[in-house]
Amino acid sequence: MSEHLSSLQLNALVDGELAREQLAIVQEHLTECAACTSEALAQSLLKAATKKAGLRFTPTDALEVRLAAVVRREAGADRRTAREDGGRAWISFVGVAAALLLVVGIGGMALWGRHQAGVNLALANRAALETEAIDQHIATLAANTEPQVISTDRHTVKPWFQGKLPFSFNLPENLPADTKLEGADLTYIHGQPAALLIYSIGKHRVSVFVMQRAVETAVPVKLSDHTGFHVIGFITRDLNAIAVSDVDPGRLAGLVGMIFQAQSGVDLPTK
Repeated sequence: MSEHLSSLQLNALVDGELAREQLAIVQEHLTECAACTSEALAQSLLKAATKKAGLRFTPTDALEVRLAAVVRREAGADRRTAREDGGRAWISFVGVAAALLLVVGIGGMALWGRHQAGVNLALANRAALETEAIDQHIATLAANTEPQVISTDRHTVKPWFQGKLPFSFNLPENLPADTKLEGADLTYIHGQPAALLIYSIGKHRVSVFVMQRAVETAVPVKLSDHTGFHVIGFITRDLNAIAVSDVDPGRLAGLVGMIFQAQSGVDLPTK
């Protein structure tokens, strides 16, 4: 599916109304199209926010006490007047409740709008960052030049970046038998300094870009395919990382998982 999903397809997806065959086609498209993924997320959040907006207001105890006091003050008149006053009080209560519901609903939608704008910006920036990483990986392959630091020893590669980067990172101690650290370069992603770690898995080259975490790109990178290359990454409290290669995606994910574990001490989430 090369074109973007239609509004009917997106609505059916969000409402869970797609048949199994249609769902498979749509999901395959979403793995390759950031724009449609963002639109599907926006519609899902909108439906959820709209559904919850009318359920958020519950009169507080203090409000109920104040309303009861209003009714009691008006009860000194005759029965008819009291009934009329009670009717006015009830109308007032309904008006207050409706106004509060409107305020809460508008406030909820405003908060959702700001949140969604942030999500869309992060997705767009992350997509641009992935594209830039792929371009650098291809350029590195085409140039076929040696890394700035050539070493298979993590104790040589990591110290080389000291004073060159405004952050630090760890490298895994052990790697699979057919995986090797070849060296590293100092590069720039989105205009920010980054470490380019160069690995080989069998005969395949792997570029791993490690950079300081930025709020505008802090979206985890799930395994995906772009122009013949596999892309996967992770975020920690301080770092963003993206790996690019044409190696088997499972082996690429395994290497990235080991690099992530070296930073956090835990395994990379798979979902």
